[in-house]
Amino acid sequence: MVTYKEVVEAVVELFRKAETELPEDVVEALRNAYEREDNEVARSILKAIIQNIDTARKLKVPMCQDTGIPIIFAEVGRELCLDFNLRDAIVEGVWRATKEVPLRPNAVHPLTRENPGTNVGMHIPHITFDIVDGDGLKLTVLPKGAGSENVSDLKMLLPSQVNQIERFVLEVVKNAGGKPCPPIVVGVGIGSTFDGAAKLAKKALLRNMTEMSEFELSLLEKINSLGIGPGGLGGKATALAVLVEMGHCHTASLPVAVNIQCWANRRASLFLR
Repeated sequence: MVTYKEVVEAVVELFRKAETELPEDVVEALRNAYEREDNEVARSILKAIIQNIDTARKLKVPMCQDTGIPIIFAEVGRELCLDFNLRDAIVEGVWRATKEVPLRPNAVHPLTRENPGTNVGMHIPHITFDIVDGDGLKLTVLPKGAGSENVSDLKMLLPSQVNQIERFVLEVVKNAGGKPCPPIVVGVGIGSTFDGAAKLAKKALLRNMTEMSEFELSLLEKINSLGIGPGGLGGKATALAVLVEMGHCHTASLPVAVNIQCWANRRASLFLR
């Protein structure tokens, strides 16, 4: 049986892991980018990034000063019985992670900019609950920095504009330039609704980056041909991966969202039962 304390502890440890250890598929993509790069400035930036990742892992400290806004995906088994409020446990976990990891207190009131210092506030942490088969609970954290989030975008295309999807994605990346700390990871949501497309784009960032479809690889090639490169200073690796999620949409609409992620595609998951 999953307990309140187990969930709190799991959230703390997931944020500790996500902030200090990049997933292996992300590290592999960065190392491959370094090996392929022939621009000396770009190679030096990628080398510094890789050294930073190694140091964060060894010292168990966050790899970036922007530890992100806390985003959590909770997959709840339909046969799982809980005798406590799951949201409350996750919120307490974020509060504790902020103190113990530590996380920079990034969550502020949108108008007054007042900072409670806990990363807990109105609708924060951002939690997505999904009911799935089974009797367990899977928690996934995705700390999301502001530099990459600020250059993300969404557009409501018309059904006749399917051929403009790639152009929109490229425009978003081009306009972002060096702001999101490239090489970036590009999450794309196609379909669903206005808010649903944005959710799909963010959820796409959870996928293994080594498993891209032909459509995604084609987009990746076009993005890298822009020449923005690591740090926005030129080079082959503007993006490490393009990950696309799709959903059925209204016959009269075609929402497309692009959620940009920096090179630190931080994420971690844990299964409780």
